[in-house]
Amino acid sequence: MSGRSATHMGQLLGIELLDPGPEAALARLEVSDRVRQPYGIVHGGAYATLAETLCSWATNEAVRGDGMLALGQSNHASFIRPISDGSITATATARHRGRTTWIWDCEMSDGSGRLCALVRMTVALRPAADG
Repeated sequence: MSGRSATHMGQLLGIELLDPGPEAALARLEVSDRVRQPYGIVHGGAYATLAETLCSWATNEAVRGDGMLALGQSNHASFIRPISDGSITATATARHRGRTTWIWDCEMSDGSGRLCALVRMTVALRPAADG
């Protein structure tokens, strides 16, 4: 599937949304100065934003037909290996798809496929506003 740009915060960072599957979802982020911290490595907030953008988007794609809206509720990131250039690939796997929350595990890897960060993301489901 060809990618599409994220909107709002994700667009500012340059997140490319690739696949919004309800069981697994995929996105990519090119590393540039806009996502690096002063030491030249990707800022932890960029990983958190990438995970929340991907998981909220994938959940929303799955539930919007039911009149529901997906909103990030919790985001817990663990950083394993720094990335300073290339790109980040985010692969999210749905672990729980409930009536009011979905839980995702999102693995972030570098261009060599090495695991660099893990994010556990909880997405709340709420009725979409009418009109």
